Amino acid sequence: MGDAGGGEREPVILSWSGGKDSSLALARLREDPGVEVVGLLTSVTRGYERISIHGVRRALLHAQAEALGVPVIEVVLDPACTNDAYEAAFLAALREIRATDGRVKRIAFGDLFLQDVREYRERLIAQADGWEAFFPLWGLDTKALADTFVRDGYRAHLVCVDTTQLDGRFAGAEFTAGMLAQLPATVDPCGERGEFHTFVSAGPIFARPLAVTRGEVVLREERVAYCDLLPG
Repeated sequence: MGDAGGGEREPVILSWSGGKDSSLALARLREDPGVEVVGLLTSVTRGYERISIHGVRRALLHAQAEALGVPVIEVVLDPACTNDAYEAAFLAALREIRATDGRVKRIAFGDLFLQDVREYRERLIAQADGWEAFFPLWGLDTKALADTFVRDGYRAHLVCVDTTQLDGRFAGAEFTAGMLAQLPATVDPCGERGEFHTFVSAGPIFARPLAVTRGEVVLREERVAYCDLLPG
């Protein structure tokens, strides 16, 4: 990405879910002396007070951001939010970021290989005046990424599992080499096709680990098994 000119670091925003791909993207961005991640943009569902789709408690999101030393910028969505409403809220957040700091022009995503997802994000960002999407992990081997994540000392739990793609017993499991070895060959090691999502509580990008415990596992919409992670 390079230096922003005159030795000044370029401020960028990172689309943040709280999971391993977001964490690996943040680690990759921090390796670049020419950029500085100045905000984590996260969708939160109003009323439930949880990260949208992942179902992680809002309190854990903010504890995570504090340990990372990067502020959260919330995109607050209504339950059963339509895609149009999501896009409007997302673009409004980008406008607010630009109004606060006119230097911010790029937002990073932790997507790995789904071309349709990348193209959707690029179309959406194109609607925000002067913004550009980029993908620091794009095209990297997902097995190698998963192995690196474990080897580098990150700690994560599977917080939701699509039971049409992976057995619900994996909900709440720690993301370890042993867990990876148990995944069926049809499941991507990083869950890139939506097989599972994670929450990261420790690792080299954290100033300190977060204490989390596994709570109840519930099945929603007769499909997704959610594990309720609890602080402490």
